Formats: sequence, structure tokens, C-alpha cells
Amino acid sequence: MKNKVHTAIGLMSGTSLDGVDAALIETDGQAIVRPLGFVTFPYQPKAREEIRACFGVKNRLDPKVKDAERLITHLHIEAVEALLQETGRRREEIDVIGFHGQTVYHAPADRITVQIGNGDLMARECRIDVVDDFRVADVKAGGEGAPLAPLYHAARARHAGLELPAAILNIGGVANVTWIGGGPEDILAFDTGPGNAMMDDWTKNRIDEPYDKDGALANAGTPDEALLGQWMAHDYFSRTPPKSLDRNEWDIAALGRMAQMMERLSDEDGAATLREFSIRGILKSVDYMPAPPKHWYACGGGRHNKGLMERLGAALTARGHGALHAVDDLGWDGDATEAECFAYLAVRSLLGLPLSLPGTTAVPQ
Repeated sequence: MKNKVHTAIGLMSGTSLDGVDAALIETDGQAIVRPLGFVTFPYQPKAREEIRACFGVKNRLDPKVKDAERLITHLHIEAVEALLQETGRRREEIDVIGFHGQTVYHAPADRITVQIGNGDLMARECRIDVVDDFRVADVKAGGEGAPLAPLYHAARARHAGLELPAAILNIGGVANVTWIGGGPEDILAFDTGPGNAMMDDWTKNRIDEPYDKDGALANAGTPDEALLGQWMAHDYFSRTPPKSLDRNEWDIAALGRMAQMMERLSDEDGAATLREFSIRGILKSVDYMPAPPKHWYACGGGRHNKGLMERLGAALTARGHGALHAVDDLGWDGDATEAECFAYLAVRSLLGLPLSLPGTTAVPQ
């Protein structure tokens, strides 16, 4: 007997604060996944700064957090309505919405993770059932609460018949990797280190640009090896995964003497140093994998950074760690993958299936 296929919407706003992503899929919450549509809405600068001001705040009752939560919820509701219009679907056809919300604080060692967004309000306004607060139960049970995309990555990778082992690399504000082996639960996942967040903060502060387009700024610079050595000595990189990071773990302004060292760098050298830091975190991740991936497939905003992809691809190949591709080469939409993931997880929630495993978040069971 075949499992029922559900129609679901997934919503994602990542720590890079690019905007709201909304995806429509059909899935049985297991092996079947059929993407049906995707829309994305960039945040306006004022909204981005209002949300960014909440990063690092764990008190949901803080007035600025409450204001940002209302803003985020309404922007996501607008995204749902736009996706329905774009795909020609009626709300009665949608079984569930997976609403990730916005992560503003993540400290799993303290069993705290905070994603803001009002699922009750969304359910009332959209008149569709909503699953939210995806990470909280995992963290309370002793898990890292992140990454949550691995089960979705594995379902799509196996359906596509990828040569295994393979790695799905998501380069968002924080970068994370899913290593996929041959068995049904042969999955290891963890955050590798910074993704785009520090690079984006640098270009915003130094040249008032939201990101380093195609890596042009970093391409003109030289990485500072002294800084990279200090950063890579952080105990995070020697911890056995699964493990996860807060977006602001290496917030430049909080780095003390290293922040002063960064300030002395040129715009170009600073960008090159931060890009290299993201790359070295990804390279280090191979040390913890059961076997080097035969291929890497990148999704998330970072795959649009031509300089980053070229430098990372060359480094992986030189070390015999497998070739780097964009997931788009598989016919996937690399911008939609995370939003699709939360649609998939919402259906799994309806079915009472696990959203995480010991190998993906270190949750006990």
C-alpha cells in the first residue's frame, strides 16, 4: 500500500537575511518528493536591520523581538499568498505549512534555541494548518537542534541515484554539510563553520554592499594566515560532530584583539581572509566523515559566489575529497532547497515521523 502524498508549503528565512523563501512540494514524508513551485521575497533594508537587531537576544518578550516577530510573520503570510497565486493553487489544496521562522539565538549547550514567528497567527490568517518550532524539542532532548535539512537531503539524494557517499553542502549564514552513505540511516550532519554571514557583514560595514558579488573583493585580496590560524584553533573545529553554531559565534565586533587585527586589513584582504575561513571549515569537516564524499553538491546563497565556489572546488579536488557541483546540476533549485525541506519536515511531523536522528543533531534517539 502506497503512502499518502501530501501537498505542503515550506517557509524559510535564513541567518543571511536575504529574505523569505516559500516552496510548494508534494511528498509522502519519506522517499517521494516533487517540487511544484518556489518564490522568494528579498527583505527591504529597514526590515533586515529590524530583524538583525534581535540576533543574540534570547528573551522573546523583549519589545524589539516582539515587533520583529510580528513583522516576520506578516511577511511570511504574504509569501504564502504569493506562492498560492504563482502556482494557481487554492488554500484548500494545501495540507500543511512548515514555518521555520527566524533564528535569533542558538545555544544548544544551554538547551536553548529561539526561532521567532507566530504560527498560530499564520494558521488563522492563511486558514491552513501550520507546523512550527521545529528545533525546540530536539534541543530540549539534548540535541543540537541543527542542522535539520539532512533527512530531506538524503531523500532527494537517494531518489536521484547519486553515487554514494555524497555530501550536500548548504552555504547560508552558517555552512552545514550532510554526509550520506549507503544505509537508510547512514547520515552524518553538522555545521562546518561560518558560511556567508561574516563575509556579508564585512562587505556591509566596509563598502556598504550587502555581499561580495562573485567574490570580486576577496579575489583582489590575500588571506591573513595569522588570523586564520587563531580562528581554526577554536575548539569548535576539534569537537566530534554532530555539532552546531550560532550565527554570531565569530561576530567580528566581539573578537577583541582579533577584531583590531581585522580592522587593520584592507577591504580586499579582510574579504579574502573571511572567505578562506569559511572554506577551511568545510575542508576540516572531511576529517569527521566515515569516508570522503565522491561528490559535493552545494545549495544556499553561497553557491552564487563564483570566487568561493572556484576556490573551494579546487581545494577539495586537490585533497582528493571529491568534486564540487551546484545542486542545480541535478535539476534541483538550490535557492529553494531549505524551504522545501521545511515542507517535507512538516509532513513528517503530521505522520509522527522523526525530524532528526542521533547522526544529524546528536539527539539521543
